Formats: sequence, structure tokens, C-alpha cells
Amino acid sequence: MLNKQSLIGNLGNDPETITFENGNKITKFSIATSKSWKDKNSGEKKTETQWHNIVCRSHFADSAGKYLKKGSKVYLEGETRHRHYETSGVVKYITEVFISDMKFLSPSEKTGEFR
Repeated sequence: MLNKQSLIGNLGNDPETITFENGNKITKFSIATSKSWKDKNSGEKKTETQWHNIVCRSHFADSAGKYLKKGSKVYLEGETRHRHYETSGVVKYITEVFISDMKFLSPSEKTGEFR
């Protein structure tokens, strides 16, 4: 069985890093992916945007927290995971992509180079 997502998108917010007591880190952020097409009936250009919740661990958490910011373009590969929790008697569902590969597609502001 294969559980793999490949995404290219832009960050919708600055990454948020959480450091645990044992020193491990996770960095979370969301990215937007979009597709565009021309409506056959009206000829009007249409765009659909999907939002993806991203979770980075280990060295990916450090890199994402250090180099990414709102608006950065990034290529990500990872495993989709679903979970749920209850708050105030209401069950909430969340889907996240846990990253196994990441490539920065926006140049660094400081050097102009891709990291």
C-alpha cells in the first residue's frame, strides 16, 4: 500500500515550531494549492484553492522554521494522516501531511539563492 502526497504550494501563514521537553521539535503550517481552468459555458477563468495542514519533524522542522515564511513556495512529499478529537462535546476531524521530503522553491531574501 502507498500513502504519499506530492504538493507544490504557498504558505498561508508563518510556520509555528513547538519544542518538547526532550528537545524534539515539530513545525506546523498550511499551504495552498490551486488549479485554474476556463469555464466551457461562460469562457470565464475559474480557480479552486485547497488548503493542506503540514507537519514537519526532525531536521525538516528546523529547516521549515528557519527558512520558510508566509507566501514562500515549497515542494513537499509526505504521508497523509487523519485524526479526530472532541472539544465541548463536538468531534473535530483533521487531516495532516507529515513531511518526508521538502524543497524550497522561493529564493532566500538574504542571498537570492534557493535553499
